[in-house]
Amino acid sequence: MLDKLPELLLPWYKAHKRDLPWRRDREPYHVWLSEIMLQQTRVEAVKGYYRRFLEALPDVESLAHAPEDQLTKLWEGLGYYSRVRNLQKAAKQILELGSFPRDQKGLLSLGGIGPYTAGAIASICFEQPAPAVDGNVIRVLSRLLARTVDPKEAGALLQPLYPEGHCGDFTQALMELGATVCLPNGEPNCENCPLCPLCEARKEGAPRAYPQRAEKKPRRVEQRTVFLLQCGEEIAVCKRPRKGLLAGLWQLPDTAGHLDLQQAVELVQSWGIPVRETVMELQRSHIFTHVHWELRGIYLRCGEKNGPFRWVSPTELEEEIGLPTAYRQFLDVLQERR
Repeated sequence: MLDKLPELLLPWYKAHKRDLPWRRDREPYHVWLSEIMLQQTRVEAVKGYYRRFLEALPDVESLAHAPEDQLTKLWEGLGYYSRVRNLQKAAKQILELGSFPRDQKGLLSLGGIGPYTAGAIASICFEQPAPAVDGNVIRVLSRLLARTVDPKEAGALLQPLYPEGHCGDFTQALMELGATVCLPNGEPNCENCPLCPLCEARKEGAPRAYPQRAEKKPRRVEQRTVFLLQCGEEIAVCKRPRKGLLAGLWQLPDTAGHLDLQQAVELVQSWGIPVRETVMELQRSHIFTHVHWELRGIYLRCGEKNGPFRWVSPTELEEEIGLPTAYRQFLDVLQERR
């Protein structure tokens, strides 16, 4: 049954593929960047980031030599910041090698590149018969076979099917089918699926039953107090620790737990910063993969720019300082008041 996949998928892909910026060439740097950006992120959200990133860092060499603050600013809002750090680490490795590795084994030696990304680059850019198994592909195969398939088995099933000269299109056709037709949420669009005649889950009348998912553990809830400290037009920011969640990124000052207003003011004053006015209190939240932050924001106008902070202008916040979304959401109030 599976041996029919190339003949059914390739014509369908040619007729129905989306026009995406990273599909307009097969430059390894472009494909690699798009695949890293697309991890845990919607296609529509990635388009703008992809364009801006390439305008600023058009090749591997410029990525390898970019300052850290520029990288995090370009990545601001995408989340999972270890991805961009690994991009730069791998870019430096590629410069040392002299060129992009052309096969899956060589690609796997680069920082931040796992089996899926290595398979995508090897097949799309270098026409290697290297499966790229992501959630979309797992879902398509699991429904075709009416049983849950794991990534290792999926790769073993697909590898011998790759058609010579069309490996890249075959990889992208599988991804495209899972992303646009064999959907994870809501009813799959079986009537428009080129694989519908082969699909065992469809014959059972229960395509959404596959793949079976393990129950997710509940996220850990953490409470934090975030300080929006303003002196004149400038705002206090600082760097997070080099290890742990959001490691090494810029942030607004914060502390564990929910402080009441008096406790918050006393803490700020203990940093040597006189508080002139309490502007407002805010409630926000942010969800990471394993942690849910419940955030209490305290907006204070201050008399002096003291404390272990960098005080930055609105222009610097906009153009230079890359703040993770968990903190940047508190800056909306500044925009509104201005």
